[in-house]
Amino acid sequence: MNIKLQKSTLHPQSNIAITGSKSESNRLLLLQALYPNITIANLSNSDDATLMQKSLKSSSTIKDIHHAGTAMRFLTAYYATQDGQEITLTGSSRMQERPIKILVEALKQLGADIQYTNNEGFPPLQIKGQKLQGNQVMLDANISSQYISALLLIAPTLENGLTLTLNGKITSVPYINMTLSLLNELGVKTNFEGNTITVQRFEATEQAKAFTVESDWSSASYFYSFVALSEIGTTIELSSYKENSLQGDSCLAEIYQAFGVETTFSDQKITLSKKQQPTQKFIKLDLKNAPDIAQTIVVTAFGLQMSCEMIGLHTLKIKETDRLVALKTELEKLGAAVDITDASLHLHKATQIHENIIIETYKDHRMAMAFAPLALCVPIEIEKADVVSKSYPDFWKDLENIGVNLKEN
Repeated sequence: MNIKLQKSTLHPQSNIAITGSKSESNRLLLLQALYPNITIANLSNSDDATLMQKSLKSSSTIKDIHHAGTAMRFLTAYYATQDGQEITLTGSSRMQERPIKILVEALKQLGADIQYTNNEGFPPLQIKGQKLQGNQVMLDANISSQYISALLLIAPTLENGLTLTLNGKITSVPYINMTLSLLNELGVKTNFEGNTITVQRFEATEQAKAFTVESDWSSASYFYSFVALSEIGTTIELSSYKENSLQGDSCLAEIYQAFGVETTFSDQKITLSKKQQPTQKFIKLDLKNAPDIAQTIVVTAFGLQMSCEMIGLHTLKIKETDRLVALKTELEKLGAAVDITDASLHLHKATQIHENIIIETYKDHRMAMAFAPLALCVPIEIEKADVVSKSYPDFWKDLENIGVNLKEN
């Protein structure tokens, strides 16, 4: 399915309800599997969270999580601890190209029995669950935080807890803090000091523990982009959000001030308001703690005819696609000039935006959603647009609700 977006003007005021954070939902689903007394409200309706739930509930010995990268990492750790269970964990062709050796080796340090069924270092995995006796792991600090969170989530069930030592400069600290905060809310004692994280063993209690998932900030990013590219005075209200969020992508509120967007917090909602046109023509950001919003930000800058430099993007090369290469390719089709390295992107100021360009999505939900706000500048077409279901199934419907003119093509 392709979606063709006509050049549009947003409604002056709109209200959108976004479901729970995929990141928080998948962490809580794993904790719920370990501690069944947990109840969860406002779960994400994303494919990733749905696939996570399906795998945890299924009695099949083959667990296919398709494109769900978070589920692959978290479930690898979970099934390694399930004494007596033997399963095969697999995914899509792209998932089988995404490395997982770092996590597998860390779990083996704890005593896990995991084998590769095809290519060394990549899914599918053959996992024989057992009680893990180890309690110490050492990892490079600049790896994906999902590897680290996977280990932290199972840590309370280990006989002697876990001491995790990270070597070097840590990336994606907010995602690590999110995991630790959820553990703390459950009652688990943790400590994160310097480059060492400790998690104590935690026994399940009979008392029910209720969690409510905050709505997804990365999903909010696309509406920040729409407001930034809209007329002065446009507002969009989004629910449900917290001013003191656990999500690293909440840095959007500060970043988008440079694009003329003001964020107001009130009653578990945020209101995004276009206050002025940007006064600066260049923005430089280090996104090591929030790489998932890089695509949205660079497209916003392009639409506003600003130049943009982003660093800290080394994890983008192993996502659903190589996002740096994909961004360069698609932006240049639209008339941009883009330079990339393995960990950075530099967008040069554009003087025009080509119309009616078909944006390839590379089976990557964020490519589809990040480019959609350009419909406020030019007509544009998004190919294979249903890929958004991975994180935000209602995306296209919500765009119509704010005034975007679109149709299936």
